Amino acid sequence: MSAEDILNEIKEEVIKRAPGNAAITDVQFEGSEVVIYAKNPEIFSNSFIKELARDFRKRIAIRPDPSVLVDPEIAKNKILEIVPDDAEITNFIFDANTGEIIVESKKPGLVIGKEGSTLEEIKKAIRWAPKPVRTPPIPSETIKAIRATLYRERADVKEILRKIGRRIHRDVRLREDCWVRVSFLGGSREVGRTSLYLQTPESRILIDCGINIAVEGDKAFPHFDAPEFSVEEIDAVVITHAHLDHCGFVPGLFRYGYDGPVYCTRPTRDLMTLLQKDYLEIAEKEGKPTPYSSKDIKKCVKHTIPIDYGVTTDISPAIKLTLHNAGHILGSAIAHCHIGDGLYNIAYTGDLKFESSRLLEPAVCQFPRLEALIIESTYGGYEDVLPERDETEDYFLRTVAETISRKGKVIIPVFGVGRAQELMLVLEEGYNQGIFNAPVYLDGMIWEATAIHTAYPEYLSKNIRNRIFHEGDNPFLSEVFRKVKNTNDRRNIIDSDEPCIILTTSGMLSGGPSVEYFKALASDEKNAIVFVGYQAEGTLGRKIQKGWNEIPLMGKNGKTKAVKVNLQVHTLEGFSGHSDRKQLIRYLRKLKPMPEKIFTVHGEVSKCIDLASTAYKLFKKETRAPMNLDSIRVK
Repeated sequence: MSAEDILNEIKEEVIKRAPGNAAITDVQFEGSEVVIYAKNPEIFSNSFIKELARDFRKRIAIRPDPSVLVDPEIAKNKILEIVPDDAEITNFIFDANTGEIIVESKKPGLVIGKEGSTLEEIKKAIRWAPKPVRTPPIPSETIKAIRATLYRERADVKEILRKIGRRIHRDVRLREDCWVRVSFLGGSREVGRTSLYLQTPESRILIDCGINIAVEGDKAFPHFDAPEFSVEEIDAVVITHAHLDHCGFVPGLFRYGYDGPVYCTRPTRDLMTLLQKDYLEIAEKEGKPTPYSSKDIKKCVKHTIPIDYGVTTDISPAIKLTLHNAGHILGSAIAHCHIGDGLYNIAYTGDLKFESSRLLEPAVCQFPRLEALIIESTYGGYEDVLPERDETEDYFLRTVAETISRKGKVIIPVFGVGRAQELMLVLEEGYNQGIFNAPVYLDGMIWEATAIHTAYPEYLSKNIRNRIFHEGDNPFLSEVFRKVKNTNDRRNIIDSDEPCIILTTSGMLSGGPSVEYFKALASDEKNAIVFVGYQAEGTLGRKIQKGWNEIPLMGKNGKTKAVKVNLQVHTLEGFSGHSDRKQLIRYLRKLKPMPEKIFTVHGEVSKCIDLASTAYKLFKKETRAPMNLDSIRVK
């Protein structure tokens, strides 16, 4: 039976069972949902929707028929009439595909009203479904551009969703001898270009699709030459988080023929888009070949289906996906795949942090069912025990204060997403406590990434949410932070005698403004560079860590120049967004249920092997440290 036949059967049943005055105009598959369009959507009760979902075993969404929606300009005016001025509404975003309108305001409680009374009044007046959200304190150009694209090309987006829906809901005969296989296309016994290929007889799922920015050529990208892999056969792409070693090549899939969905959290979608654009810009400036264009990034945005933590979604006929907090960066997720009707459950941690940080809550460690786990091993080696966070923060602030006191500048190369915001919180507290008195300049994508963080406060730690919402104190807006707007600002900072702190991308000095600051400031012993993140082998950051006294770097004229390294070099591993060995083992101890198989990936060779060996000794389960191009049948 085709997807169209299945849909027609559902349509007939919905029309037969719906209230007589519902005025149903259409029933469609859109992504994982069965969407019912009606001229009177408000008459569908929650119990009726739950009954349909149970009987069809599919998610049901009720939406107003577009013909009953009030014109957006009229709708705006009506909302402004209904909602008190004290709410301070700042923006309206209409989503014609879902019939929703996002109402941004400084006091969303006044848009909601007592027990939702104002929302109900708005809904009756305009027929759109209002979604009140708090106005982000820092406007994000990335979010604005994504929303504009989705609104401008809404007809395209709707057709994409319907095409995806027909693929998900196609009729598949589940075999009794169903097998499950995972191929490791990248990021195994290495850090970079992470990509896993999950296969069953009916489904092909690509989990993560990264780039290794530390190398060039074929080794920068996943092994798409694996015999079992085909872009045309992929049912879905799942992205655990927005760092380029996990998401950097996703637009390239669309360039080479992929036309399906990309699943991730909403913050991951926005941050992923930001980092992919930045990657392109840096590559073009440096004259390096690029694996895709900005058009491919736009295509990726249109095909992305955001899902919230804890929401289970069909992504193929036989696989359901649930994303859980991984504690690594904003929106980072553990991908839990439920295969078949209770047949098999496999989870991939992505990058993992199993402790509370200033920015985020710790990773989730409990699942309904779990037969196999794929876990990262960045710091899984026998000697990988990171310093305590308090000690690291104290040493960091002392280093900053000492450099400032000798009139120097502190360069802190950071990943623009995650590590930068964590350090902003530490620096804000240090400044408030009087530990140092100097400006903190934010260069590269850091300001924009921070803007995206402020747009999703529900993904931040409870402490930060309380400070922002209940105490009216947003640490990201501290007077100590200053945005570097252009190259003139950067040149002024370098040329000035003013002591300062510079948070700048990229984190491994593999491109971007961090390299410019290093070139200009490396020779002065008053200055310091502080590494707070992993430096991959072969990167400029790793060379500096190793103690090179002179480093050849390309100048603007295309000639190589030797840069003398006289500034102080510090490496602080306690800020890592990854769990160290102790935390990884503690995560496995706390894991419920304990899986029968554990695979270690995303680490140097010895670290993956060490963690797999230790897990076997401790838990007496099957453990492996697969290599790239290994294909393992797990069921």
